[in-house]
Amino acid sequence: MIAVTYSCAMLLLVVGADCTSTTTHTEIAPGPAGLLLSPASSWAADPRIGLRRDSALAAALGAIDATRIRATDSTLVAFGTRNTLSDTLSPTRGVGAARHWLHAQLEAASRECGGCLRVEYDAAMVAVPRHPDSLRVNVVNVLGVLPGRDTSRVVVVGGHYDSCICAAKADGSFDVASAAPGADDDGSGTSAVLELARVVSRRWPHGLDATVVFALYAGEEQGLLGSTHLADRLTREGKTVVAAFTNDIVGNVVAEDGSTDSMSVRVYAADPDSGATRELGRYAWGAGALYLPAFEVRPTWRLDRIGRGGDHSPFVRAGWPGLRFTERLENYKRQHLPTDDFAHVSFGYVAQVARLNAATVVSLASAPPPPDSVFARRESSASGGQAWNITWHDVSGASGYELLVRRTTAPTWEHIIPVVGTSHTIAFQLDDGWVAVRSVGASGHRSLARAAAPAPQPAIRPAR
Repeated sequence: MIAVTYSCAMLLLVVGADCTSTTTHTEIAPGPAGLLLSPASSWAADPRIGLRRDSALAAALGAIDATRIRATDSTLVAFGTRNTLSDTLSPTRGVGAARHWLHAQLEAASRECGGCLRVEYDAAMVAVPRHPDSLRVNVVNVLGVLPGRDTSRVVVVGGHYDSCICAAKADGSFDVASAAPGADDDGSGTSAVLELARVVSRRWPHGLDATVVFALYAGEEQGLLGSTHLADRLTREGKTVVAAFTNDIVGNVVAEDGSTDSMSVRVYAADPDSGATRELGRYAWGAGALYLPAFEVRPTWRLDRIGRGGDHSPFVRAGWPGLRFTERLENYKRQHLPTDDFAHVSFGYVAQVARLNAATVVSLASAPPPPDSVFARRESSASGGQAWNITWHDVSGASGYELLVRRTTAPTWEHIIPVVGTSHTIAFQLDDGWVAVRSVGASGHRSLARAAAPAPQPAIRPAR
């Protein structure tokens, strides 16, 4: 955080400071990802939103290896097809061979970190809704679990390892035998997640504050079957999903018209604007600006591409924050077809997306939980309605808190106010903006921000 100078008018607006000329206030400053300015306003937003750089995390990003990611994707493509309905018995072809190999890779990563990963097959018999006969199939996710100090909180980062020739045959049946290399969709995301599991487990073999689940999903192409099963399972187990990320189609950098973009990635975050998923989008945007300033995060405020879906969606539907990372230049002529081949994946680009994932996942998993029961109450008697009192419950593991303030039209937070205690009054008209509270850990890592809701009104007792 950097000390900058604000006018009395701006300080009165936000914190009610008393001054005669100028006052120095600790606040975020413009960052390498660019300053967000709005017309007729001196407010400014830095995409980094006050997140602090962790030197150990920055060093870990350098360990993510594009060559290893390339080797993983090459092996996945060599299985011929990874269709969820394909051969499960062959040791060299089909979805069964692929999942056994992925399980072995996670076990190898666990051996490297002294057995720190719990590796498992996460299986369920699931009806395939898109199959004309509603066929039931054994959908098997492959998981690597890095237990945290708080095992009740979970960060899930995944990609789907299945592939398909998705167009139905003339008779309505599925093609489960033809070559479906799926190098980009989603060999790229699967390879990124496997590399994340290797690097994060080796760097943090004793875990982080929250548990991290590295999830390799099956059944995505048949209707998000594997991720739906995992979201349901974690809910049944009473876990709190801090965040769920999917990396799906993260390797193409050349469009059909020859234009290229290897320097940006799209991050999809659903409505509402004050919701946890949108806050997760802002967090990933901030982590990218902080750790990878030359690699542009393009926050996109919707659940997914128009008419498409991904493995974050079941978590969002269950009420948890979820994001999709995906390349900016999709080419639909190389999706769900034999043309989705190894030659058209940029592994340097996949490695950058993996680094963005690592920066976001480790930062969140290292932070305390966000405050709950954050309420805003208008201070009518004292301020005539211009000031608001914000309250929240204390959080175990938090060494402090920060209020974040923005106008409703701002894409990210514009002011950060450090707070001691569990209440604060701001001289800002919340009818025109949003305020949220986040926890700050002793390590400096920040939780997601929790938007303030209107304070509950006292019950009115009927007159007797």
